[in-house]
Amino acid sequence: MKSLSRYLIAEVTRSSLFVLAGLLGLFLFFDLIGELRDMGQGSYTFSKLLAYVLLLIPGHAYELMPIAVLIGGMIGLSMLNQHSELTVMRVGGLSVWRLLGILGIAGLFFALITMAAGEYLAPTAERTATQLRLAAKGQLVAQNNRSGFWLKDDSSFVNVREVLPDQTLRHVHVYLFDDKRQMTAYGYARFGDWQKSEQAWKLREIILTNFHGDKVDVQHMPEYLWRSVLTPDTLQVLLVKPEQMSVLTLLDYIDHLARNQQKTSRYEIALWSKLVYPFACLAMLIIALPFAQTQRRAGGVGMKLFIGIMLGLGFYFVNKLVGHFGLLYDWPPLLAAILPSTLFLILALFLLWWQERR
Repeated sequence: MKSLSRYLIAEVTRSSLFVLAGLLGLFLFFDLIGELRDMGQGSYTFSKLLAYVLLLIPGHAYELMPIAVLIGGMIGLSMLNQHSELTVMRVGGLSVWRLLGILGIAGLFFALITMAAGEYLAPTAERTATQLRLAAKGQLVAQNNRSGFWLKDDSSFVNVREVLPDQTLRHVHVYLFDDKRQMTAYGYARFGDWQKSEQAWKLREIILTNFHGDKVDVQHMPEYLWRSVLTPDTLQVLLVKPEQMSVLTLLDYIDHLARNQQKTSRYEIALWSKLVYPFACLAMLIIALPFAQTQRRAGGVGMKLFIGIMLGLGFYFVNKLVGHFGLLYDWPPLLAAILPSTLFLILALFLLWWQERR
């Protein structure tokens, strides 16, 4: 029975990895075509363009893994069914629950790979890719709108107009308020560099304005050591989408937002999705089983491939749609994260039940 389990797992794994490679190649081609129009801007040469596109692969692998497992599972199991191997296994005493257990081991293997890609590879690669692209094109790392980006730091509000690729801050505005929400001081710095030894920003070319009732005191300082919740780690949020951050980064940023009484729902949904999404591979293999066991007259491997692609696209769009609805209507983050996988798991179990009772 152990050799049978290894054989089934090997077939499903081989098919899934083959499909994943094909999907990654397709996305790599689309990314390459999409970037060609920007080639030549600044020092954005073809070699840097290619490096940027290759660095996007871990993020694509994380998103595409459940779809690849679904399509690969359908192809692998269908091939076994076409050669009557699956039928012989079932006649030989392999129950559907035992078969699900074997597929569950394969699904867990893919879930661990997906988790590793999403937690360690994708965030680092995505951040490096963005820095490489922006530095080569001479653009800013972050400029959310015309006023830059804003950050709440205890009793002050911080506005940074520009962040350069080396994480140098430009045009930093700090507005300090008292308990009565009256502005007591305003500071402006033209530049800011992170000092790792001091764990603070060294601001340069500073203008500090203090408000004392009707009096205004203006000071000019060449530099100032500024300690803030804004750190290079916080700036990583600007380089990576919440869905591509690591769990630890999300936890730290959610804690920061909560302490500053800011809305955390988007990042909480991303956090729970990060924890739940890899296990969608299990649901995908369960869905693959009933389609693989259909009779030959119901369609060959080509039809299974088409069905797998349609279901995979359905899962991808449902997952994105539920995330947007959860954010829009303030659904509980855990519900928004588990709903897509749960719906597809229920579909898979229903199909298995319907097939077994026929």
